[in-house]
Amino acid sequence: MKVNENQVNYRTTKTYSTLNSLSDKTKYIWFVFHGIGYLSKYFIKYFNELPTEENYIIAPQAPSKYYLNNEYRHVGASWLTKENTVTETANILAYVDAVYSSENIPAHSKLIIFGYSQGVSIAARWVAKRKLKCDHLVLYAGGIPKELTPKDFRFLGTNETKITTLVGDKDEYITAERLRQESEKIETLFDGRAKQIIFEGRHEVKKELLNQFLLYG
Repeated sequence: MKVNENQVNYRTTKTYSTLNSLSDKTKYIWFVFHGIGYLSKYFIKYFNELPTEENYIIAPQAPSKYYLNNEYRHVGASWLTKENTVTETANILAYVDAVYSSENIPAHSKLIIFGYSQGVSIAARWVAKRKLKCDHLVLYAGGIPKELTPKDFRFLGTNETKITTLVGDKDEYITAERLRQESEKIETLFDGRAKQIIFEGRHEVKKELLNQFLLYG
């Protein structure tokens, strides 16, 4: 018996979440990519202590939803797996492109791309593959895809885009050796100009870090 895997194209509708209102007073627009197990409507609440008038947050939703902990109560989602990754990545980036287009980002606002945990892989790929100019790229507690190279990020320029990476000193998913390898990769990928921060904490989003330096540091 021979099993064939085929492809089909179709139109689909997907949701995403926003926080606050976009206006002429908006200084910062965030695209925030959640980690595995989140839904965008809950993840976006991490940003609810930022100044309301100045910050507009857009949270795309990972496409693969599932029940958490096999209890059939709470729902989470995943961006990608090792299965059919190239095609699924293309699908996700097309979706994020559609979100970006629908929001009509104004020229007067600064654009921050923020990826957390598994969302780092989507944030990094989107910026690199679309050559997306942004004011700040934040990669928080996640791994950068292996296929990306320094050439993919050189379009960001020497000083135009601020780059920050963060990881907790007690992150349960990152060993000392993995941290060393990721640190070396970050140095190479961004030609030594990324600010690498190790904070006190576990695998978690800390609201106080968002306020202290991501916008104003």
